[in-house]
Amino acid sequence: MKFILVFIIALVSANPSLLAQGSLKGNTKTAGNGGRTVSTSKNAGLKDVEDISPNQFKGSDIERIQAAIAAAKGTTNKIVIPKRNNNGTKHWKIDSAILLPGNMTVILDNCIIQLSDACRDNMFRSDNVGVGIANPVWTSNISIVGMGEVLLKGADNPRATGDAYRTLTRTPDKGRVSYGTDAGKEGVRQKGDWRNNLIQMAYVDGFSMKNVKIENSHAWAISFERARNVNLSDLIFNNPEYITVDGVAKKVYNKDGINLRHGCKYFRINNITGINGDDLVALSSLDVPPFYHANGDIASYQVTSTKWNGPEDDTEQIFITNCQTNYTGVAIRASDEASIHHVYINGIITKARPDTPPPYGGSPYTLLVGGKGYGQTPLFGKINNIYAMNLMGDGKSLILIESPILNCQFMNGIYTGSAPDPIVYKIDKAETKNVGEVNLVKVSLD
Repeated sequence: MKFILVFIIALVSANPSLLAQGSLKGNTKTAGNGGRTVSTSKNAGLKDVEDISPNQFKGSDIERIQAAIAAAKGTTNKIVIPKRNNNGTKHWKIDSAILLPGNMTVILDNCIIQLSDACRDNMFRSDNVGVGIANPVWTSNISIVGMGEVLLKGADNPRATGDAYRTLTRTPDKGRVSYGTDAGKEGVRQKGDWRNNLIQMAYVDGFSMKNVKIENSHAWAISFERARNVNLSDLIFNNPEYITVDGVAKKVYNKDGINLRHGCKYFRINNITGINGDDLVALSSLDVPPFYHANGDIASYQVTSTKWNGPEDDTEQIFITNCQTNYTGVAIRASDEASIHHVYINGIITKARPDTPPPYGGSPYTLLVGGKGYGQTPLFGKINNIYAMNLMGDGKSLILIESPILNCQFMNGIYTGSAPDPIVYKIDKAETKNVGEVNLVKVSLD
């Protein structure tokens, strides 16, 4: 025993940092489920944590998640949200958006995260944008990674749904309306806005998200503005037009899967499937004067400015592969001088489901190229170099062309809908240039 004590003293003398790290003292403890080993040494702090989890903190669910992010920022740069919540529930319910800084990875480990009925906000948002942020700055390298079965859900009884043009009502039927319990309440906005998007990223260079299921978002499920170098894969949507509140079906509009707004570049979108209440993937580069909204405007459908400022706000270099939906596939919309170009699409299937009523009266297309109804028709050539192949659909058309386009090729399509031809032009075809149609086939299912 004396020999062991002398040996320990000698070892500590040669390596005094070992004592501070807790290597020779029993000063570590196992964190609650979802965190592994947490050092309690005075000198070590959270920098020695292997996995930082909200279960290591106190407060509401959103307070603990945000505390975990604050602890991980600049240290591990990663948090793990586990299946088990130490408050005794099997899910995480949040009252406001989880704000993500740059260089942050969120691991979702077999967990369920849901917006509470009190929440009128996004579920995840990059922390560089939001209400009143007039001059957002770029951030980078944000990841949301699902492990196992992961579910992100809208509220059971949401305060607001739909985009900025939808008036809230408790009994939505016809017109530009959408469901929300804030309808008729004083002091709160009576229309939807960008806070209804479940995931909102803007001015982000480097974002990835994979292996996540999204259910009943309040408007667009995932929305990007002025984002670059993005990788989305293995996402499933259960996002029908109707939600059930206290046993009653309520209409919720603008339920796109993935939206790319101004200035989205270098996107890879792969293996996206599910049920949608609107477009599965929508690319929108719109310039609609004079109704511009500024950065951080709560009354807008975008968290950043809706003004097109030049080629930096064009959308380009987008790669979309292996997608399937019950409604509409890919929509490409531009207006006036704004441009969308060099979009590559391979493998889109749209097929109605007998267990899900089709939104808006039926699926219109597998691929839309145009922008009719969103400001001025795009100038000739502003939509260019769109290449789409291996398309299948049963809607009102397989491919719908609404605007003058340049240098586009459409190849290998199977159409089983009611229109006489797979591709439909709602403009004079002479207004287009160098548009190729190869092996687009209408198949009768009689």
